[in-house]
Amino acid sequence: MLDDDLVAESRRNDLDLAARLMRALTDPDFALEERDGHPDLSRVSDEELGSLLVAAYRVDASAPRAMAMVRFAVERAAEGRRPLYTPEACRRMFEALVEKCEAHGWADLIRGLDVLERCTGPLPDVSGPARTLVGLWLEKDTVRQPYALLAVAGLAGDGTLRAAAERLSRDVGPIVADEIAVIAALAPAEQELLSRIDRGHRFASPLAHVWHRSAGNPAYVAFARRALEAAADRTDAIRAGEIPYRADKAFTDREITTLGQALRVALLRDEPWLPELFERLLPGVAIAPTTAKTLPSQALLYEVVRAAQDFPTPELVSAIRTVRRTVRHAGVPRQLDKMLKKVDAALAERAEVALRLPRLDFDTAPIGGSAAGGVLRRPVGDYRAVVTVTDTATLTWEKDGRPLRSVPAPVRRDHAAPVKELRDLVKRVNAQLVTLVRALEGGFTVDAVHPYGRWRTELAGHPLARTLVRRLIWEIEVAPGEWRAVLPESDEDLPDAPDDASIRLWHPIRSGPDTVRAWRDLLLERRIRQPFKQAFREIYLLTPAEEQTRVYSNRFAAHLVHYRRMFALFRARGWKSDLLGPWDGGDGDAAERTLAAGEWRVRFFHTWADWAGDDELASTDQVRFDRRVQDAWQEAPLADVPPLVFSEAMRDVDLFVGVSSIAADPDWTDGGPERTYWERASFAELTESAEARRDALERILPRLKVADRCTLDGRFLIVRGDLRTYKIHLGSANILMEPDDSYLCIVPARSSGDGKVFLPFEDDRLSLILSKALLLAADSKITDETILVQIERGA
Repeated sequence: MLDDDLVAESRRNDLDLAARLMRALTDPDFALEERDGHPDLSRVSDEELGSLLVAAYRVDASAPRAMAMVRFAVERAAEGRRPLYTPEACRRMFEALVEKCEAHGWADLIRGLDVLERCTGPLPDVSGPARTLVGLWLEKDTVRQPYALLAVAGLAGDGTLRAAAERLSRDVGPIVADEIAVIAALAPAEQELLSRIDRGHRFASPLAHVWHRSAGNPAYVAFARRALEAAADRTDAIRAGEIPYRADKAFTDREITTLGQALRVALLRDEPWLPELFERLLPGVAIAPTTAKTLPSQALLYEVVRAAQDFPTPELVSAIRTVRRTVRHAGVPRQLDKMLKKVDAALAERAEVALRLPRLDFDTAPIGGSAAGGVLRRPVGDYRAVVTVTDTATLTWEKDGRPLRSVPAPVRRDHAAPVKELRDLVKRVNAQLVTLVRALEGGFTVDAVHPYGRWRTELAGHPLARTLVRRLIWEIEVAPGEWRAVLPESDEDLPDAPDDASIRLWHPIRSGPDTVRAWRDLLLERRIRQPFKQAFREIYLLTPAEEQTRVYSNRFAAHLVHYRRMFALFRARGWKSDLLGPWDGGDGDAAERTLAAGEWRVRFFHTWADWAGDDELASTDQVRFDRRVQDAWQEAPLADVPPLVFSEAMRDVDLFVGVSSIAADPDWTDGGPERTYWERASFAELTESAEARRDALERILPRLKVADRCTLDGRFLIVRGDLRTYKIHLGSANILMEPDDSYLCIVPARSSGDGKVFLPFEDDRLSLILSKALLLAADSKITDETILVQIERGA
């Protein structure tokens, strides 16, 4: 009985809390008690939270500070939850929208549609405020949220809907008029659903699941094809001179937004008619029909690339790169290069389409030993061009079967067009290989699984993909739950398995230490260099400290980094981040990346710190993870993050810090707190990436001529020279000299290492450590005075 009394009292307190919060949002003279300074809104029901949100929406910028603070607390509490709304709350929300629109000239109509979707009872009659809202909106010169406006107009009756559709179709061109007619004819629920993809401006895009739901609407899918083909027809007409050419005026702003939405739906569905359309549309918007360096629609070209950042396909990526080489405007290729980095990262997350590669008339032919790659031979005059694919595509020439060192002079003189075409082909193939590698590696976070039969023919047997795929370790499900790992480059025969058996990339996080060591030994023994780090891949597991902090990790916090270098790495690895600097709002941000096909998000917090000469510094902070729950991101405990997703995300953050930290700068001389950090971090405990480097060195060192002068000791590679003994840190590559641990500054040349040491994966820091070891083992032969002075000072 006592327990029942406690539960009842707790519920009364919760009701009292909801009532106090409601009064705080509606009565400017009411002040919350001290105990409610930080109210625990988890005690408020979803329905009570909905009513509070409606009240919070009515609190404007002129409200007292205490009222505004409650509003912010309620809105924060709603993030990651799904509030519910009583019929009365729904009615009040529409009244609030009218008030906002009358007072400020605009209100978010999608809020009104949201509350109706989550109404807990019979839908209230909101036709009056809906009619008022539509009237207010149609008085404006520019109408935002047209899809939502049509849905709201439908609530006001058929007459209001017809009036809204007529107004929205006026002077907007046939593409947008077709769009409006399609939306107006849909059922209210379908209108509400599509309103989520109608962006306020084309530089923002909803979450992926919103597009997924919209892509299932047959009427909109049919419109998407009509719209995109109409756009291609228009660019064809401009090229033919049937429509006068005006720079960047081929499409209106609204048409560009509409076409961007249509393209995203078609890309998400991976429509088979898209590749042919790209061949018409992209050159049509990027190349003027005259010799002008302007574009028919630079804005639509960039919108197409933004659509590719959301839902890329290999064919679209290839078409963008082709246009990038032909566009005449000097600034466009640079902008496309920046945008394509995000496209490549997004394609890596879309494994179901990313692995498509055209054969381009290549045959599979032996390339030295047992390896096989793609080769294309094409006669050009009396000579023959040979394009060979191994790690990359290369163009060589031969005559009568004899290889030549360079392009023959007669070919260069008489066949300029075929030479250019072949060079463009090499660039195209190399771009596709880069995309394939990014796609394969990105498949780790989605645990991408492929049918064995398709993998054999479209990857392992593909003339372009073959040499990359054969050097990776794969797991084949030979029986339910039983996976067998193979390395095609070293295995003569692949296991027998049906075509519908599953195959996936092997990841060390799923194997024991002995298995990982065996694969690493095999790579060194067979001198197999992997396209990306796989057998030597770092593993990041949850630490006791992270179990204590629960929802955030401080593993990579409190580092000082070269900010612009780190910002460039964000872009290269597909992370989103605002540029920081000494301006309002530029002091801090969270770089973020979505993983596991959009189901998880990682955020890496960092702040702008200071200038160091002409360089900008930033300091690093927490890493947090969010799970997608219905329509919102919800912060998740680190223990709930799938281990593979956690490991891959932390690997990126380790890369950002390791490469851009000032601790890795060998000639850092500034004083103050930055110098204190440099001295601490330059020789700190090893991170997972440095541990993987140490593991590789254990295998590589015995193969070196200087092996008898090198030993590994904890976090250092010890190198015995003739003049002194040196300790090279395996994380920063910085050097201390025995016996007094004096610092030795060696600034690396642009190309580190002599290229003669085989490495099983690409790692600039490992190459740098080896090059320093080879130099210092023969220190008596060093001629660089800047190095000799430092060595001899304490020798």
